[in-house]
Amino acid sequence: MALPIILKDRLRVPVVAAPLFIISHPPLVMAQCKAGIVGSFPALNARPAAQLDEWLHEIKEGLAAHDREHPDRPAAPFAVNQIVHKSNDRLQADLMVCVKHKVPIVITSLGAVPEVNEAVHSYGGIVLHDVINDRFARSAIRKGADGLIAVATGAGGHAGTLSPFALVSEIRRWFDGPLFLSGAIATGGAVLAAEAMGADGAYIGSAFIATEEARAAPAYKEGIVAGSASDIVYTNLFTGIHGNYLKASIEAAGLDPDKLPESDPSAMNFGGSSAAKAWKDIWGSGQGIGSVDAVVPAAALVDRLADEYAAARRRLFPQA
Repeated sequence: MALPIILKDRLRVPVVAAPLFIISHPPLVMAQCKAGIVGSFPALNARPAAQLDEWLHEIKEGLAAHDREHPDRPAAPFAVNQIVHKSNDRLQADLMVCVKHKVPIVITSLGAVPEVNEAVHSYGGIVLHDVINDRFARSAIRKGADGLIAVATGAGGHAGTLSPFALVSEIRRWFDGPLFLSGAIATGGAVLAAEAMGADGAYIGSAFIATEEARAAPAYKEGIVAGSASDIVYTNLFTGIHGNYLKASIEAAGLDPDKLPESDPSAMNFGGSSAAKAWKDIWGSGQGIGSVDAVVPAAALVDRLADEYAAARRRLFPQA
């Protein structure tokens, strides 16, 4: 097991920052990449659609300038998340913009489509597909994805219900390619644990909501800082597919988090204005936020992860 070539020797700590709907934008992505981890954002965050071209130009120019000024510590690659679902009527146009800019990593969600993978491969990019079970993982690789993001229980936003031990173990029985683990990971020790489990690295989202560069409301950031695992509610009410959300935001919307109705999965919507409103008012979060105790610059969060990761390695491998 090893990181893909595009990431080998490019990461300070083996972490991909998860794309956060509405929240991730160029300042956060560039801060993450400059700090030494993969930064990412959903293509749908660029609104109107024409803004995607502008964002990619901004990110590429910003990271190139950083590399010229710091040749001893070049930035990590960035990624763009594409929602491969019928409700996303921007997919084809957004994908062509990614091809134009030769986005190094594309993260696909909610659908595995060979044509998307082929478009990314046409210029040498790689595709990481997020999955919640072994069946979806096999389908993604069969359809041409290069690697997987195993979304286990406790992950923020749309998440699965499987233990990370079970999910990684099942995938590793047949797949030896790039594999990142998502689910309540917010410390450097947890990153090392993901590697020990069989993953090549971790996929971290919720902790980056509480960063200065994140495009989140101050109350949302403070909710992450104040929250713990017991403040997370798992429901499919808001988008038609199950996900994890901050209880306080559900209560603020006038709903009882303990008595939420089930949604109709056929009404799933991930790209329209109603989806954006849901995520704006109902705040996604994973169960790992108990490790977040302050709103800090993204670079400071990566510093903490790197220090904790190194300390965990020394503790477990004192002779190394």
